[in-house]
Amino acid sequence: MNLKLRKLAAAFMLTGTAAGAYAGALPESQTANDWYQTGNELVEQKAMQARNLNTAKNVILFVGDGMGVSTLTAARILEGQLQGETGEENFLSFETFPNTALVKTYNTDQQTPDSAGTMTAMMTGVKNRAGMLNLGPMAERGECDQVSGNELTTALTLAERKGKATGVVSTARITHATPAATYSVSPDRDWEDDSKLPEASNCVDIAQQLVNYSEGNGIEVVLGGGLRHFKPNTDGGRRTDGQDLTQVWLDNANGETREFVSNVTELNNLDVANTDKVMGLFTSSHMSYEEDRDGDVEPSLAEMTETAIDLLKKDEQGFFLTVEAGRIDHGHHAGNAYRALTDTHALAKAVQAAVDNTSRDDTLIIVTADHSHVFTIAGYPKRGNPILGKVVDVNDTIATGSDNLPYTTVGYMNGPGFAELATGGDDRYQQAVHTDGRVDLTNINTEGQGFHQESLVPRSSETHAGEDITIHAMGPGSHLFSGVIEQNEVFHVINEAADLGGEQY
Repeated sequence: MNLKLRKLAAAFMLTGTAAGAYAGALPESQTANDWYQTGNELVEQKAMQARNLNTAKNVILFVGDGMGVSTLTAARILEGQLQGETGEENFLSFETFPNTALVKTYNTDQQTPDSAGTMTAMMTGVKNRAGMLNLGPMAERGECDQVSGNELTTALTLAERKGKATGVVSTARITHATPAATYSVSPDRDWEDDSKLPEASNCVDIAQQLVNYSEGNGIEVVLGGGLRHFKPNTDGGRRTDGQDLTQVWLDNANGETREFVSNVTELNNLDVANTDKVMGLFTSSHMSYEEDRDGDVEPSLAEMTETAIDLLKKDEQGFFLTVEAGRIDHGHHAGNAYRALTDTHALAKAVQAAVDNTSRDDTLIIVTADHSHVFTIAGYPKRGNPILGKVVDVNDTIATGSDNLPYTTVGYMNGPGFAELATGGDDRYQQAVHTDGRVDLTNINTEGQGFHQESLVPRSSETHAGEDITIHAMGPGSHLFSGVIEQNEVFHVINEAADLGGEQY
């Protein structure tokens, strides 16, 4: 036990409340055990943590899209194993945060949710139907005439009205469901540009809403993918209205210093001190998986997070920032655990960057998911067995099923199923669904990036799952996260902690 912990333990012994106060009743074989001592020290640390009752000047909401409990477990083990450890004892950066809760994720019309409905709940305090952005549950998907009277106001909008700076960062298209739920109102999450709108529609597409967002003094930071939804179809985009919305955004500066960046060099060279707003769209569609990212072209999630914080913290009123690791979800949909887990590592690095560049005294940091995936950890592998490997038991025997074929520790309830591809990224969607049952994996490297795990039910895309996900928080108001909560409570904690004024007017 280090000196600091010894002092904490001594203070607790004086009050008779230390975790080890009654250690004398236990045998030395128990109290001298490393597990016992480590556990005792952790409890002592937590017991000394007081509730932070300050008002949160800043709020950062991290969303790992599709980052369910099994994803967290496998990602922490893989991260530890990549560092040369057995893996199980590892913690991802945010797993050491002092406050946690379980979150129920269902939509009002689905047991297993989608990202539009779940992010709407977190951003507005109201659960709604799947597929819709920031509309109450009485509205129906795809019906423009039901927008009026059913609109919901987001935490980002409240922050703008409060005079705070705001930002949206994602490795997905910035018009995709999760980031779009911070700033847009749409009866269909798929209306990312005008080409998707119904004929004679009075609805406004999501990209147009972002560019014309006018609450407060507008969103200061927009970083992610999805350039195609801002460019006309005559210039590599998908818009049919002929507009280049990136230029429209620049032209709307009204005396502000605005910068549009398209690669990591331009982002790194940004003069943050003299820039009021920045938009960065680095890819036509989603940004690359972390494993495939060209660091000379695309910034990492951590780099985008650091830049966003540097620009936003110039505002004396504070800021509200949402950061999404969107491609965790896509890795799972493709049945490629390697990419889902390594993108989770990228999220953990971005969270650490936020912790390092803010103060826990005035910044509420929340890390959660929108939903889970049908991703499983099974069998009886020995401790330290490669999490992406085949199951090897404590007797160093490769485990087999009743069909005498080996199987992997991680797999999927449904999805495209087995594949062994050169890269293992989006090219999985170009392959036929594996429908021929089990595969003999004896001579196949299941730990490689191109391996796609077997699935029970063949589907072109693996599905979301409906079980609870986790939330991890630190900073002012983080103690309000405890127990099992409804997903819409996330908004209410943010509103309360940051005093956003989300009351009836």
